[in-house]
This record gives sequence, structure tokens and C-alpha cells, in this order.
Amino acid sequence: MPHWLMKSEPEELSIHDLQRLGRARWDGVRNYQARNFLRSMAVGDLFFFYHSSCPEPGIAGIGRIIATAYPDPTALDPQSPYFDAKAGAEKNPWSALDVEFVEAFPQVLSLARLKAAVALAELPLVQKGSRLSVMPVSTSEWAAVCTLR
Repeated sequence: MPHWLMKSEPEELSIHDLQRLGRARWDGVRNYQARNFLRSMAVGDLFFFYHSSCPEPGIAGIGRIIATAYPDPTALDPQSPYFDAKAGAEKNPWSALDVEFVEAFPQVLSLARLKAAVALAELPLVQKGSRLSVMPVSTSEWAAVCTLR
């Protein structure tokens, strides 16, 4: 089963929000490579939930994909910060999917700690200049992160 890492700003959707809600729509991805990763996810795939753009960025828990990609409705909503004037009902280039809560870690695994782990040296997240909000995680990288929690 493929594994993933997906980033969210905690003030928009945090692992604790997902825990409280149980499930949520993952939307607002506006990078084509990240969107393509979303589109390749399958129901049942697990992902690390990464808190970004916050005082303590890092992996905060685990979620599961519960519905495959579909057109992102935020692209069509003029009130949404993710509105795309070029998108339309017939041609929406952006995708969203549905996720559910699996686990919140007792403490966030900080980016510094992830960068220090030799087993994660190839993880795109720790590569200089990597800013993708959605990325694959290899089986060995998944296991390495799981041992850090």
C-alpha cells in the first residue's frame, strides 16, 4: 500500500481538527505535481499529517484516504482563498479528496528531528528547496518515521 505525506496549516486544518471531525475534505492544493500525487491515491492509503507554516512544523499524526480524487469545489468558489478564475464546472484542473483521522502523535515530530534521521535523507520533505504539499513516502521511510514517535 502506498504511503504519503500531506501538509496543512494547523489554523486551516490540524490533526486535532481531523480527530474532532473524524473526516474532512482535503482541498486547496494548487501545485500540479502535488495534485497528480492526490490523483494517484487510493482508498485505504495512509498519510502522515504534517503541520506547516506554524511555530512547530512537523508530522503531527496519521490519516487515511477514504475517497479518491474528485474536482476541488474550492476552485469554483469566489469566496474561497483557493478560487481559480480559470477553472470552470466543465474544466476544473484541481482535485480534492476525503480523509479520515487515524492517530495523533503525542508530540509533533519536528522538521529538525526528521532532517537528523539518516534513514530519511531521501525523503523529499527534508531535501533543500522541496516545498510540495503532497508527496510519496517509501515503505522504509514510513517505518523510520514510525520508530521516531
